[in-house]
Amino acid sequence: MSLHTSALVLFSGGQDSTTCLVHALARYPRVETIGFDYGQRHHVEMTARLNVLRELRARFPQWAERLGDDHVLDLAVLGKVSDTSLTRDTAFKMEASGLPNTFVPGRNLLFLTLAAALAYRRGIQVIVTGVCETDFSGYPDCRDDTMKALQVALSLGMDHRFLIDTPLMWIDKAQTWQMARELGEASGVAGGGDALVNLIVEHTHTCYLGDREHRQSWGYGCGTCPACELRAKGWARYNHPG
Repeated sequence: MSLHTSALVLFSGGQDSTTCLVHALARYPRVETIGFDYGQRHHVEMTARLNVLRELRARFPQWAERLGDDHVLDLAVLGKVSDTSLTRDTAFKMEASGLPNTFVPGRNLLFLTLAAALAYRRGIQVIVTGVCETDFSGYPDCRDDTMKALQVALSLGMDHRFLIDTPLMWIDKAQTWQMARELGEASGVAGGGDALVNLIVEHTHTCYLGDREHRQSWGYGCGTCPACELRAKGWARYNHPG
């Protein structure tokens, strides 16, 4: 068991952040969540996150006891300074920089800075985020080095020793599905592994286009955007390892 007792989870309502939330609920006695409304095209995630929170409380009562306040911050300014396919109705493409145009410059830096400010005010020690270097699009603000640098900067700048917990940093999407199953199985709820995987399939949202009409085997989404392709490949490897 961690010596830390409280955590704030960056929670978008997607597969990764939901797995991180469950990781936190299994690890820390007090857990709160934070979401950001920045004018993203897939605004459906703001509804999905509420649905996931509701279902977690209903299906996993022992986690419900640990799950505290949910906070949502309005970051419309981020959409104004970031002309990307996540905030504008433009097609996905690779930029000359080598990064996809889904990259929102400064997004994770801003998210974590604001999360740290809230954590400071709430007396929370740990900030949990679903960034990953294994299955990702090359975003520089998802790298382990970035997270370590931010942990130092935020701790020094606020004179409060934060831990940035990145449980998905070194695993791929198939392993993320498996992590969710194992956390569900360890929850003490009968059939908890299947229940948590099914919750993620039915209620989380990852699709960049915000598609909730097309039900795939791994959940809802267009099936063709980079986020859907990554999730689908992970689901296939999870179900057919090797």
